[in-house]
This record gives sequence, structure tokens and C-alpha cells, in this order.
Amino acid sequence: MRLLVTGGAGFIGSHVVDAALDRGIEVRVLDSLRGDVHEGPATVPDGVELIVGDARDRDTLDRALLGVDAVCHQAAKVGLGKEIGDAPDYVASNDLATAQLLAAAARAGIGRLVLASSMVVYGEGAYSGSSGLVRPAPRRRSDLDAGQFDPRHPDTGEVLSPELLDEDAALDPRNVYAATKLAQEHLSAAWARETGGRVAALRYHNVYGPRMPKNTPYAGVASLFRSAIARGETPRVFEDGGQRRDFVHVADVADANLAALDWTDAQQPGAVRAFNIGSGRVTTILEMAELLAHHAGGDAPIVTGEYRLGDVRHITASSERAARELGWRARRDLDEGMREFATAPLRGE
Repeated sequence: MRLLVTGGAGFIGSHVVDAALDRGIEVRVLDSLRGDVHEGPATVPDGVELIVGDARDRDTLDRALLGVDAVCHQAAKVGLGKEIGDAPDYVASNDLATAQLLAAAARAGIGRLVLASSMVVYGEGAYSGSSGLVRPAPRRRSDLDAGQFDPRHPDTGEVLSPELLDEDAALDPRNVYAATKLAQEHLSAAWARETGGRVAALRYHNVYGPRMPKNTPYAGVASLFRSAIARGETPRVFEDGGQRRDFVHVADVADANLAALDWTDAQQPGAVRAFNIGSGRVTTILEMAELLAHHAGGDAPIVTGEYRLGDVRHITASSERAARELGWRARRDLDEGMREFATAPLRGE
């Protein structure tokens, strides 16, 4: 089979390419090589065709999809960004590009799509209080200024306890990036209903590993800490460091893409399914920063109390659906992964 990986010269996409090649799949890559993501020359493995171009361009897409059997759509502008002024680029890069890709896939008669989505579509995670499960409203600036970081019950003011989410939880994107990822899911579902295509939407948790971009506000928190340590700086942890996350190694995420590709091959026309893709281990941001600093030989992180209003407090989810239906589980241990990541090359180095 021939697989198109959009964003295949980037962080996650390049690992998807490697995993596909290991399976004997013929791979073509479409990547814009935009500088705010790559920070340096990007390459693809020998034998992989690279088309440099914009996923919003009709002619480029038609050429990239020629003779293709399935698509892994990894190309996106990621991260929380810097300000609301980033919104037009997020929408154009993520949603318009996805709409153009889906239209081109329909023209080409392609019926299998693996979509890189994100756990950010949930907004705040699941919580429980004395009255049971509750989904809290966005945190108030006054609470954050006072150092009250955990969400409260909207009626009683009770501090809530975090729980795990499954894929049927309500979706509540709380920043521009999150809104564009949910829109990608909705667009893909509409494409599947109209064309009979099959979509597996992978809601990635906090992905880390070799080839992460460095020194950019659009990189993940693990990369930002790693870059700070490499500069001889002390990692700065926002809030009180107790934010719960799930850090999953990029090689495990690549394996999930291949498992999802098999799922799309086996399903009936029009099938659409979301899957949480996480390690299954709940870790606080401070714990991750301490582990990374230890393996990198850097200073212990400091907790600053600073916050970003668009951040959520806790977001961890169950990946049991992926285990049951895709036959996939993450295999890399966090300590082992952070030991590797502490010295692994970042994109732009």
C-alpha cells in the first residue's frame, strides 16, 4: 500500500514515517517545512518521496494523493501559541488545510484517514466532588492570582478531585488550538458520512521524544524544559507544578498510528471513532521536570506560581478503548523515555 503522511518531516510525522517503513509500507510525505516548526533543514529517509508544499493548495494536494491508499494527517500548528493574534494562522493551518485535504481525498477516491487530534478537545478533565462527577467551568483569573489552581465546584466552591476521561466525555475546547483540533474531527466525520470514508481520530496526550522542536512557544512543555536545561537555565514550572498530565513517547504514538491504519482498513464505510492515546501513567508537570533535570544533569526545577489563562489544570484520560479496539498500548516507561530524551537531538540542533 502507499501511505501519505502530511507533516511527515515534522516531529510526530517523521516517527510515523519510520514506523510505516518498518512495516514495508510505501510512504510519501507532504510537508510545508515552515520555519517556526522545523528550525533547520528537514530530511526524510531514503526511498521516501517528499513533496514540499502547502496542504491548503489544491494542485499540491492532488499531486500528493495520486496513487495513495490512505492518509495519516499529522500536519498542524500546535501548542497554545502566544496570543489571540495567532488565531487566523491556527484556523488556516489546521482547519482550512484539513478541509482542503478532505476535498482532495474525495476527488481521489481515498477512503482511509488517521487524524492527529489531541486531548485538548476535552478542555478541563473529569472531576468529582461530594455530589459526584462534575465538569467545572473555566478557572477564574481571581482564583489563579490567589494561587488557587484547582477547579472548584461552580455552586458550592468545593475544591474538586481529578478523574480519568474516556472518549465519550463532553468536549469543551478552551483555547484556539483546542477549537481547531475539534473542528478537524468534525470536518473529518462529515467527510466520512458523505463519502463512506473511515476515520480514526487519535487524541494524543503530551507527546515527547527525539526530534521535538526546540526553543519555540509552539513546542510541548517537555521540549521547553529540555531546551532550558541545555542553555544552562533552571526549568521554570508554572502554577504549583501539580498539573496532572500523561506523557507518552513519540515512538508509541507512531505505533498507534499504524494500529489505527489497520482499524480503518477493517471498518465499514462511514465509520468514525476517537481514541485516547496516552501512556496510562498520570504524572504531574513538576514530576516530569524533576525527572528530566535529573537525567540531563541540570538544576532542579523551580515552581514560579505563574499561569497562562488558557491552560487547563488537569487532563488525563483512559486509553483502554485503544487497547481493546486497536490492540495498542504504550510500551515505553517514562523514566526510560526521559533518560533517552535528556540527550536526544531536538529539531533545530
